[in-house]
Amino acid sequence: MPDNISHRLPDQLRANLRLVFVGTAASTRSAAVGHYYAHPGNRFWRALHEAGITPRRYQPNEFAALLALGIGFTDLSKTGAGMDHEIARQSFDVIGFRTKIETHRPRTIAFTSKKAASLFYHRPTSALALGRQPAMSGFPDVFVLPSPSGAASGHWTLQPWRELAAWIAG
Repeated sequence: MPDNISHRLPDQLRANLRLVFVGTAASTRSAAVGHYYAHPGNRFWRALHEAGITPRRYQPNEFAALLALGIGFTDLSKTGAGMDHEIARQSFDVIGFRTKIETHRPRTIAFTSKKAASLFYHRPTSALALGRQPAMSGFPDVFVLPSPSGAASGHWTLQPWRELAAWIAG
């Protein structure tokens, strides 16, 4: 079902958010139910709470409630869905993403995978480190997090999520 799911996840953005999470695209499950990070094997919601970013563990269907905490969501592809390798390269809209960020001006953005960051930076994933990235003039602070997807279990660590929590709290 990659790239042919008509439902897409709505951006959860507004001016001056403290943090915006940026994925590559909705998973098949997320696109089907209309909630960010909805697959039961995805660690996103647990990581948010365990790292100290949210005061409790939210459920995927509560994603819109995070706006009240100053947290938003978007993806680099708003039309594709599935695993990263299943999504058509032309569906990634880095220019559109930059425009959204420049319009809404969040304080920090966090890519929820090295793949998403590699598309943004136009660099291979192997050239990217996890954690806070070098500052870019006129752009929010950027973090790269390990993917919370169950498919990326071998690369999982909570530490960069904790670093992000400390950064946005400071």
